[in-house]
Parts: sequence; C-alpha cells; structure tokens
Amino acid sequence: MEKREVDVAIIGVGTAGMVAYQRVRKVTDKVVLIEANRYGTTCARVGCMPSKLLIAAADNAHQMALGPVFGNHADGIRIDGQAVMKRVRQERDRFVASVVSSVDKFPDAHRLIGHARFAGPHRLKVEGASGDEREVQAKRIIIATGSRPNIPGFLKDAKDRLVVNDDLFEWKDLPGSVAVFGPGVIGLELGQALSRLGVRVRMFGVGGSIGPIQDDAIRQCALEAFNREFPLDPEADVTRVARTDDGVAVTFNDHERGPVTETFDYVLAATGRRPNIDGLDIQNADIELDDQGLPLFDPYTLRCGDSHIFVAGDANNELPLLHEAADEGRIAGDNAAAYPDVQAGLRRTPLAVVFTDPQIATVGLTIDQVDERCRGRFGVGEVSFEDQGRSRVMGKNLGLLRVYGERGSGLFMGAEMFGPAAEHIGHLLAWSVQRRLTVSEMLEMPFYHPVIEEGLRTALKQLNRDLSIGPEPAEGCTDCGPGV
Repeated sequence: MEKREVDVAIIGVGTAGMVAYQRVRKVTDKVVLIEANRYGTTCARVGCMPSKLLIAAADNAHQMALGPVFGNHADGIRIDGQAVMKRVRQERDRFVASVVSSVDKFPDAHRLIGHARFAGPHRLKVEGASGDEREVQAKRIIIATGSRPNIPGFLKDAKDRLVVNDDLFEWKDLPGSVAVFGPGVIGLELGQALSRLGVRVRMFGVGGSIGPIQDDAIRQCALEAFNREFPLDPEADVTRVARTDDGVAVTFNDHERGPVTETFDYVLAATGRRPNIDGLDIQNADIELDDQGLPLFDPYTLRCGDSHIFVAGDANNELPLLHEAADEGRIAGDNAAAYPDVQAGLRRTPLAVVFTDPQIATVGLTIDQVDERCRGRFGVGEVSFEDQGRSRVMGKNLGLLRVYGERGSGLFMGAEMFGPAAEHIGHLLAWSVQRRLTVSEMLEMPFYHPVIEEGLRTALKQLNRDLSIGPEPAEGCTDCGPGV
C-alpha cells in the first residue's frame, strides 16, 4: 500500500477546500488534496451559476411578456426549450472548466483522487476507482466534502421521473410540467424560472416556510406574489406520489377542492441538502459528534473540539453559501497551517440573496434574533414598493422591505426584503450592519433620485422615528451588537 505523510490533508476540492489549500501552501508544501469525484465546485457545476443561467432566460422571457405594459407589442413569444437548455449547459461548462483549470495548476504531488475514510484521528485510507488503496498520515485534517441533495423517502416513488437540481441542468429540453417539492432557495429559483419558461409548475412545502424569510409580513407578501404565477402551498398535505404511464401522479388535499390528483412529467426534489460526512467513517476521527453524526465545531475557528481536525464549507451545515465557504476555507486553512496556534477568524455579517423576481434578501439579524438580543426593545421600519417611484417606472412595483434597529443606541440591526434590486440593497445594508452604523448615520448618506434606494430611505426614516420614541434599552442590550 502506498503511504504518504503530510502536514495537512484536505478532503474535498470544492470552494472551501481550494481556498484552504491556497492558505496552507503559504506555510507548508507537505499538503494533499483528496477528491472523491470530479473537480468543479457545487457552485459552478450544479448550483449558483447554472441556476442563474436558467433564471436569466426566464427573466428575459418574462420581460418580453410584459411589453404591453409599456405599450410595446410583439407578434408572440416562442420559447425554444432546447436552445434554452443548450445555453445553460454550454455556459455552465465554461464555468466548470475554469475551476478545473485552476485545480490542474496545482502540483500533481498535491492531488489525490479517491474516496477518503478515517482509519484513525491522523490516518486516512483513500480508495481509488479501481479499488487500489492508499494511506495518508496527516498531522492536521480539513474536512471540506460539501453536501448533496436530501430526498424524502416518499418522493422516491416517482422513480425515474424524480430529479434534483443536479439532474435538471442536464435536460436537453424543457418538460411540460414539474411538481416542485420544497419552496426553499433552490425550489423557488428553479420553480419560478421553469414557470416563466412555459412549464406548468405546482410547488409543495411543509411547515409554512418561504425561502429564508423569517419576518411574517415579508413571508405573506412573497407568498401572495408567487401564487400569482404558479400554485404554491407552503403547508401542503400530500398523501401520495406514484409513477404512472403518464408521468407522476401527486395526490394532495386542496384547501377548497378537497383531495386532488394532478399528473406531472417530473418531480423536482428541492428539499434541502445534507453534508457529505456519512461516508467518512467519522466515528474513527475521535471527535465529538451531534445527534445527526455531524462534527461539533467552533464557528469562529472551524476547529472540532480541541482536536487537529477542522470542518469548512457545506460539510459543516452551518452557512451553505459560496462566500461563506470561501471564508471558512480561509479560516480553516490558516488554522490548520498554524496549528496549534488556532485563532478566531473574521465572520462577516450574514447576507443571503434569493434570485427570484422579486428578489429576496436577508441581512444581519432576523427579527426574532433582534427581539431576543434586545429583549423586545427594538424598532421596525418598512416600505411597500407598490407606489415607490422608480419601481413603478420599471413595472417592478411589488414587494416589501422591513428594517430593524435597537432602541437606545440607534444601531441598525438587520433587514428582510422581498422586492426589486434586493441583491444590491442587501449589500448596502450588510455593509451598514458590519460597520455598526446607526440608523441616523445611514440616513446621512446620499440618495439619488429617482432610484429604488429611495424606498430604503423611506423605511429607514420610519425606523428612525420609531427608535426615537422607544424606551431606554435594558442593561447590557446596547452591547448586543448586530451581526457576528
């Protein structure tokens, strides 16, 4: 058996693993990257980029359909599903090729293909595709194995017509109909995009959630908006899923009609993702695990207990976002390289964006977190975009923004938004949280006319008025601070 001794072994060559490798190499050349499958990150291959390509096609079709609103009339819109999917695959492959090219530049001695398993706290067994086995003895180990779709058992009755987002981007043409299970980020983005491209879509959820939204007012606004385009039940009662000669029959209880069965060409499982930890024999790593068998770790150092093992990116199931994976790769890489000198790394203000239309953005603390930290002593400002000037000009006057601030200190704490340009406004608000600006300081910033950001100013003005009349904060509340 081939044996190798290294200072740092990194399991997984996605975003977190690649960033960790670059940090480790600054300190030591005795490092190995272990990848079980293909190179190319989740983002490039099956996540951020191909989904945005599909959304771009859908948005273009939607804008063409809105022509009559502005007095523009075309002879009709024809969506070529084969051409849509061909562009998605071609551009996706370009992004993947760029990632693979970067990995190919790493020295051959630093790369190892095979499935890694813990044989001990410092020992990894790596099995290749041909069954050959190699052993890696590592002083420190970084787990960056990413995640995969999580599929509830009852959906497997759809058999060959059950797909996840990984499969969808391989389609050669658009189907006639899709039942989407899971109105989370993936389900909302892909479901709306397919609907706008002419696919009949019905979306089923459990528990009432809509994407990452926590504010009840924002959730209700979003739910009403999505239901104008396709049926979305966030608390669906699905009693049966069955593969039939015609596709997949889904039986559910409709709130008005009672039991209903509809048949779809495909079922899309957008029901969350699970960390790729279960195949690592993690029980041999001698670290503490939670009830789901996932490593317990410090989110500021990414270290598992007081061990030499670190976990970064989607593998830790903390913040499954590319920019967070990059940050975690940096922190884990620096700490693995400098071990035992382990330091807390910079964790930025939480920021998440859903690329639906209208877009969804969540920034800083949620409304429940603000309530908890400030013991109920906080203010809220809001603005509807229905009558916001620039939004009406563009025909995008739909949505709601709510902003939160701390009474007494005036600190801006966070926000949730369902509306136009949320991806851009979300960044402005995240920067404000991270810089610990007060609401009054934010209102001193320039606002041009006419822009969507004037709606933000309206919400901030309302919040500022609310904060100025609130009771003094409880002792210690002014130290709670927004963000992390």
